[in-house]
Amino acid sequence: MADDVLSQSEIDKLLAQFASGEADAETMQKEESTKKIKTYDFKRPDKFSKDQIRTLNMLHDNFARLFNTYLSTYLRALVSVEVASVEQLTYQEFVQSLSNPSVIGILAVPPLKGNIIMEMNSGIAFSIIDRVFGGQGENTINPRVLTEIEEAVIRRIFDKALGHLREAWFNVVQFNPKIEAIESNPQFAQIVPPSDMVVIITLQTKIGGAEGFMNICIPYLVLEPIMSKLTTTFWVAANISKEEHPEHEDMIRQKLRKTKVPVIIQMGQFDISVREFLSLSYGDVLQLDTRVDDELKCIVGNNTKFYCRPGTSGKKAAVQITRLITEGDEGTNG
Repeated sequence: MADDVLSQSEIDKLLAQFASGEADAETMQKEESTKKIKTYDFKRPDKFSKDQIRTLNMLHDNFARLFNTYLSTYLRALVSVEVASVEQLTYQEFVQSLSNPSVIGILAVPPLKGNIIMEMNSGIAFSIIDRVFGGQGENTINPRVLTEIEEAVIRRIFDKALGHLREAWFNVVQFNPKIEAIESNPQFAQIVPPSDMVVIITLQTKIGGAEGFMNICIPYLVLEPIMSKLTTTFWVAANISKEEHPEHEDMIRQKLRKTKVPVIIQMGQFDISVREFLSLSYGDVLQLDTRVDDELKCIVGNNTKFYCRPGTSGKKAAVQITRLITEGDEGTNG
């Protein structure tokens, strides 16, 4: 049978073991006759395949990079957010693994049905709060329930995290996550029955000297309608062809419209020596190299893009663009 055929490398390995005395035929025969049994618990059946777990890992690895960039900028500190593990277990096992008190965000993810949980270790939460309030980000506060002001700070962090989560999932499903409640006691966060299967994405988070974990808990019932899309093949194909999606183009276009660039109108220029510059005083007149009827250069960013003429608009100084400078025109560099 095909299963009984050994490769050449396996044959060479066996011959080497026999020659060195590391193995004998009798021992190998006993090992072969021993049945290999894998324990399967019918109380907690596997709902997610290995390929789906791998896809979830890649999705949230992208989320971790986005969230890492945001926290580093917002807190002005050295931050590291990485996916530590992705595993499936019952909801009861997940709840029992959480500390009390903790920072638990219960999230709605329409149009998907049901809720998911984003849980933050209290040590990380208080490190963020300390940093926001002007501290060094040290976790010197004993675990306790958040005050209203502290909860407002963490809610803002969650809001930003949800935006990055939506962006990370964009090629698989488009949902609009929003916070429904923030709880401190895990027993009050019952989003599914205890025996239901969930997938837990654990993110190892470091903020300065503080270190802890964030957990994203997604029930199987939430992902069931899109399970066919949670494959490596679909995810890779969606990333390759994402430029073809008009929604993706609209998102990029909206971000570009909000981008601010400096615009400078160059009235003219002149050359003087250092001696002349040092001798300048109030009332001196400097003659530019442009005439009254000459067009002025409009510099956008670092490049000269337009020619224009000066004037007024109401009571404000203004310019009117007369023509576009195309590549290769004289004086296109700012």
